[in-house]
Order: sequence, then C-alpha cells, then structure tokens
Amino acid sequence: MANTFRSAELIIQEALAIENEAAQEAGALGFMARAMVQATLPHSKVEGNEFSRTNGKYTLSILTPSAIGLPYGSIPRLLLAWITTEAVKTQSREIELGDSLSGFMRELDMVATGGRWGSVNRLKNQTRKLFASTITASYDSGNRFALINQPLAEQATFWWDTKNPDQAGLWKSTVTLSERFFREVIDRPIPIDMRAIKALKKSPMALDVYSWMTYRVSYLTKPTTIPWKVLSLQFGSNYSQVRDFRAAFLKEVRKVETVYKDLRFDSTPEGLILQPSLTHVRRVK
Repeated sequence: MANTFRSAELIIQEALAIENEAAQEAGALGFMARAMVQATLPHSKVEGNEFSRTNGKYTLSILTPSAIGLPYGSIPRLLLAWITTEAVKTQSREIELGDSLSGFMRELDMVATGGRWGSVNRLKNQTRKLFASTITASYDSGNRFALINQPLAEQATFWWDTKNPDQAGLWKSTVTLSERFFREVIDRPIPIDMRAIKALKKSPMALDVYSWMTYRVSYLTKPTTIPWKVLSLQFGSNYSQVRDFRAAFLKEVRKVETVYKDLRFDSTPEGLILQPSLTHVRRVK
C-alpha cells in the first residue's frame, strides 16, 4: 500500500511541474516513433517469439529470435522514448548509451539495483530483447494490403558491467538504428513530455495510453467514439471480457489525466469518446 501511495505522489508532483513549465522550456521535450504509438508492445511476458497488436486496419507484429524472447513491460517503452528522442535531437542513426550502466539508467530515471530480479538485470534483458526485434507494420483494408519489415537496430554493442554498474567501460555502448526505422523516427515523430513518461513509468498501459492520446488529439477536429472492442485489440488483447478491459483502461486513463490536464474525454458503454483537446506538448513556434 505504501508503494501505491508513493507512486501516486510522484505522479502528482510531476503533474504540478508539467503545469508550471512547458516541455521545451524544461528541457523535457521527447519523441516517440509513430508506428509504436498506433500499436504497442506486450504489457507482460508472452511465451513464444511473435506478438501482434491491431488498430483498425493497421497491425504491428514483433518477431525476435526464440532464444532471446519478446520485449515487454515498461522498460522497452522507456528505451524507445529515449532512443527516439536522441535520434531526433542528434539526427544520427548511431546512439551512444554512455560508458556505464548506472549512468544510462539515470537517463531512464531508473535506480540500479542488483540481484536476479533487480533493475540492472531487467534492463539488460529488456534491452537485448528490444534491439533484437524486427517490426512488421501491415495495412489490410480487404482490397488493399501493404507491409513494411524493419529491424529496430542494425547493430548494438553493450560494454556494461552488470556486476559493477558504476564502472565505466573501455568503450561506449552504442545502438545503430536500422535505416528504415531511423527514417520512421525522424520524419514523423510524435512529441511527448518526458516528465510524463517518467511519472507513468510504473504502468506499461498508462505509457501506451499517454503516447496514443497525445498523438490522437493532435489531429482530432470533432468528438470521436472509439469502440471498446477496438481499443481492447489495440491495448489489451489478453482480456477475456471487453468489460474487464474497459475497467482496466479507464483506470490507466485516470493516471494519464493526472499529468495531461487538458485531455478531454467521456466514457460510454459503447466506447471512449475523445474530445478535441489541447495537445500535451505545445508546438514549437
């Protein structure tokens, strides 16, 4: 219970900071790849090495080597937000992750803890899973079909010492994004507030909902109802009943609403009604 209260307190503190200072002014402007916003990664561990999410006619499929497994949870989402932001800022496919593991973890707002279930091992494993992934984005309207295959990374080298996370390596750890994913990132990135990402980092679904709503309202011109069944395919296909997904989804939306005060929406038995809202990250003039 104490951890729950502490998590809520952190979200509220970040929300107040976000209200008082714009993302650009605070140096917290971040970005997320559009393809990873329209459909998402697994929230929890999935058996096998293939996973799909569907958003209308769009499907995102993830494939990894079976010996490595699929990325899941909050850490890959934090990694994607950080990597995408660095790519947009540097306009370079090669992203430096730093020369020490603990230093990189601080970039992700993570505290280095050891042990089998500690954050060091979890980050190491999820980093490996994410950058070994190949993404297939497909569109199927019945009479039209298109797909794009893109590995996230062309290559990745990690020189971190997980037993001594504070120790700097002889070389910097780096990830070189694939050319296709890099172009996806820098051509059409979704602006996000990294303070919101850090505030919501305990919940994979809240991270997904925040990024998606930020993107969705950016071009919304009138109230739009999105059926719960459609949302369940996009965000929570592991729920056996749509009503269970609805309850879980609305719980996460309330977290997002705490950091995104201008978000306007309504809930009906049929679906979520998104209202035209101010974008969370103001456009740069």
